[in-house]
Amino acid sequence: MLKRGFDILVSLADLIVFAVPMGIIAILIRRGSPGGAIFRQRRIGLDGNPFIMLKFRTMRIGADPYAKSPQSGQDPRLTRIGRFLRETSLDELPQLLNVLSGDMSIVGPRPLYEKQAERWNERQRRRLEVRPGLTGYAQAYGRGNMTHEQKLEIDVFYVENADFRLDMKIILRTFLQVFRRRDEVYEREGHNG
Repeated sequence: MLKRGFDILVSLADLIVFAVPMGIIAILIRRGSPGGAIFRQRRIGLDGNPFIMLKFRTMRIGADPYAKSPQSGQDPRLTRIGRFLRETSLDELPQLLNVLSGDMSIVGPRPLYEKQAERWNERQRRRLEVRPGLTGYAQAYGRGNMTHEQKLEIDVFYVENADFRLDMKIILRTFLQVFRRRDEVYEREGHNG
């Protein structure tokens, strides 16, 4: 109950704080390429129940969201603003609405596709015992440096050890990761002082 109350409080506060930036992002997406600003995708949540996850659209209309990203890091499916949103994780902001509605939590295993869950063993299915999160242990402590199997194992570790203090550590670590990536993007674009 404490976790759900925290989720409601934080998502409401964040939606208020980020309302104007989210509006600006939506306008930039619409101006940068045809189509809507919000991308909706079916994911699997608490107890294996499906829900529609929201994100800012980062890809061009008609691009296959399930296609494998090229190793070069220059994914031609991404729009210019979409690349920036992904690098800074700002594309995830609409998921605050998923948190507010109860489909997601601020912290938990990231929501995956239903097809992925079909391949899980009994232990890996434990990740469905909690709401999926805006951020999670695997994102805070490994992000792109782990295999899918390693992320599943860390997600189960989170389920077995979840408490408020661990959630606070994950949130703090996530902020550090996001700001570190933002600085890397800023430097890469030639703003190094």
